[in-house]
Amino acid sequence: MNERVRDNYFLVVRIALLVALSVYGVMNLLESTGVSFRVLLLVSFYIGIMAVKELIPIGGRRILTAAGLVVWAVIISLEGKAFWMLGFFTSYEFLSLYPDIDFKWYFLPLIGIFADVPDSFPVRMVLVLLLAGLYIQHNYVVAVYQKQMKEDALTEQSLKKDMRERELATREELQRSALLAENQILEERSKLSQTLHDKLGHNINGSIYQLEGVKLLMEKDPEKSRRMVQAVIDQLRTGMDEIRAILRKERPEKRDLALLQMFKLCEDCNNKGVETEFKKEGDIGLVPDPLWEVILDNAYEAVSNSMKYARCSHIDICLVVMNKMVRCSIRDNGVGCKEVKDGMGISGMRQRVRAAGGTLDFETEAGFAVTMLLPIREEE
Repeated sequence: MNERVRDNYFLVVRIALLVALSVYGVMNLLESTGVSFRVLLLVSFYIGIMAVKELIPIGGRRILTAAGLVVWAVIISLEGKAFWMLGFFTSYEFLSLYPDIDFKWYFLPLIGIFADVPDSFPVRMVLVLLLAGLYIQHNYVVAVYQKQMKEDALTEQSLKKDMRERELATREELQRSALLAENQILEERSKLSQTLHDKLGHNINGSIYQLEGVKLLMEKDPEKSRRMVQAVIDQLRTGMDEIRAILRKERPEKRDLALLQMFKLCEDCNNKGVETEFKKEGDIGLVPDPLWEVILDNAYEAVSNSMKYARCSHIDICLVVMNKMVRCSIRDNGVGCKEVKDGMGISGMRQRVRAAGGTLDFETEAGFAVTMLLPIREEE
C-alpha cells in the first residue's frame, strides 16, 4: 500500500463512503421519479464541500460541515428522503470535529433509523452501526495511538538530542581533563628543572673549580690537594643526596600518571572514530601502585582487541573502588564472539590478574566485556 494512502486511510474511506452514499441516493431517485439537474448539482456541491473541508483548519471545517448539513437539508426538501443516508454520514462528520466529546454521542444518529424513508430498516441499522464503529475506532483508538506515536517520536528525538549533548559534553570534559593533566606534568617538569638548577648548579660549578685547583696544586702541595679532592667528594655526595630527595619529592603519583594514561587512551580511541568513555567511582586513592599497573596493562589490551576485532562504535571503561576490592570493566558494543580463545593477549591478562590475587571474567553475548576484580591488600 502506498505510504501516503496508508497514513490517510481514514480520509480515503470517508470519501469512498461519501461517494457511495451519494450514488446510492441517485439510484434510489432514478428508480422512483428520475434525477433532475438541480439535484445533481446540489449533490455535487455537497460532495465538494465535504471533500474541501479536509484541506482547511478545524474552525473552517466546522463551518463547512454545517454548510453541508444545510445543503443536505435542501436536497431532502426537494427530493423527499432518497438521500436520507447522507444525513448519517454528515452527522458523524460533524461529531468527529469535536474529539473531546464522549463516544456515547456517536450513537445519537441511531434515532434516524426510525424515520419513514424508502430504505429498509435493517439497511439503515447496519449502515449507522458501521459508521459508528468506524468513527469510534478512528477517533478513540487509532487517533490516540497515532498521537502516542507522535509523542514517542518527539520523546525519542529529545532523548537522542540529550544523548548527543551528553556525549559531546563528556568528550569535552575528557579532553579538558587530559589537557589539565598534561599541563600539570609540564609544570612539574619545569619546577623540577628549576629546582635542580638552583640546588645543584652552584654545587657542581664549585666542585669543578676545586678540581681545577687540585690539578694545579697536585705536585706542589699533595696534602692540600688530597683534602680538596675529599671536599669535592663530600660535596658531590651531598649533591647526590639532594638529587634523590628532590626526585622523591617531585616524582608524580602513580595514580595521577595512570589516570592520565587512561584519559589519553580514550582520547586516542575517540580520534580514531570509536567513542570511548572512562568513568570512575569511589576513592581511587585506595588503589595501590601495583594494581594500577595491572589495570592499565589489561585496559590497553582489552581496548586494543575491541579496536581490532569487535567492529564497535562505543567503548566504556568503568573503574569502581570499594572498601576491599576494585573492579574495572571494559565493555564494547561490537559483534562479540562465541567463545574466548586464550591467545598471548588474553593469557597475559589472566597472568597479571592472577598474580595480583584477583579474578578475570568475560562476557561475549552483547558485545564483548572484560571485568577485573582485584583485592586491595593492606600490606601494599
